[in-house]
Amino acid sequence: MLSKTQVKYIQSLSHKKFRDEESVFIAEGPKIVSEILAERPSAVRHIYAVNEWLELNKSLVKNINGDKITSVTPAELERVSHLTTPNNVLAVVNKLDIIEDIDCLEQLVIALDGLQDPGNLGTIIRMADWFGVKHILCSMDCADVYNPKVVQSTMGSILRVNMVYTDLDKFLVKQNGIEIMAATLDGIPVQKVTGGANGVLLIGNESKGINKLLLAKATKKITIPSLGKAESLNAAVATGIILSHLVLQ
Repeated sequence: MLSKTQVKYIQSLSHKKFRDEESVFIAEGPKIVSEILAERPSAVRHIYAVNEWLELNKSLVKNINGDKITSVTPAELERVSHLTTPNNVLAVVNKLDIIEDIDCLEQLVIALDGLQDPGNLGTIIRMADWFGVKHILCSMDCADVYNPKVVQSTMGSILRVNMVYTDLDKFLVKQNGIEIMAATLDGIPVQKVTGGANGVLLIGNESKGINKLLLAKATKKITIPSLGKAESLNAAVATGIILSHLVLQ
């Protein structure tokens, strides 16, 4: 049974301020919680789940201390869930470790400038995981990776993609001799780009595109040729298309 204190605490984690203070985030649903328990069980601070889920997942929770598991009713889960339809289990998880020293010479790294839609960010993290991209750099004004909508959109990929929030301008200045590819509307068709499996792929804000200061540091502009009349592509969709050409060529 959930106490009033627990309810208030879990609900507070919908706000970045409290997630940062506690250094935790919320993960909801059988898929992502199961992946966390399988890959990072030590990161789990507390599990709130209905009895049916706990019974079906005894092997996953066997190494979690009993005082870190609270059995709840569907109604109680609904009170604290950040989902439209609560899904059997919610976990409070310690924020993941960050690797800040990233080498772009031997691998492809995604850099996101001002990406503010949580769904887009979560989908791009998932795309990165699919194509084997291990690191994503975010400007400080990007959506918070631990926003519940972002976490949910990643479908577990948040565990496998290193997310770093940094000053992109300062980072790019240091990338001497590194290919910096900016996704724009007027670049080289991505199908004609060769050797794109390393360097930096720069993706801009959903409506404003890439900041001019950052764009000036690009060594190459690339684009997805249009055959129709749409003005632009969703940032996550564009990222997926570009990655498919750069990584799988």
